Amino acid sequence: MIVLLDNTVLSNFALVGYADHLRFILGEMAATTPQVLQEFERGVELGFLPVVDWSWLRVLTFTPQEKAIYKQLCERLNAGEASCLAIAAQRKGRVLTDDRDARWVATQMQIPISGTLGLLRYLVKREDLSLSAADQLLREMIELGYRSPIESIAELL
Repeated sequence: MIVLLDNTVLSNFALVGYADHLRFILGEMAATTPQVLQEFERGVELGFLPVVDWSWLRVLTFTPQEKAIYKQLCERLNAGEASCLAIAAQRKGRVLTDDRDARWVATQMQIPISGTLGLLRYLVKREDLSLSAADQLLREMIELGYRSPIESIAELL
């Protein structure tokens, strides 16, 4: 299954120096879109995000049918989320996003979703991170602007 990462998830992990770990967490399932990478690069140019080498991350482009879905989704969502959802809808993928509107649309489209918290939970369940290490990453993300509905990954276990 393709797992499409949007800019919110990429940014959260990049800001805490954990971007490279996404490769090891998701492996060959991980993918994104040119629109997401453009959003990330704008954040770098504005000084909000660190420079990250995303060359390992598969970048998917639209089929004609996906492009039509993307155009419709852009009426409600930004380009990054719309592109991920358009591709996931057609290729039976999952989308990792923390954007509330994108998550609502994904639910309506019956696209499996998760996000930053889901990835941290997954790392703890796989025993790649201890609960205290995951909570430390979450605290750092919150300090850097991530609006988390929880304070500890333990709330998800």
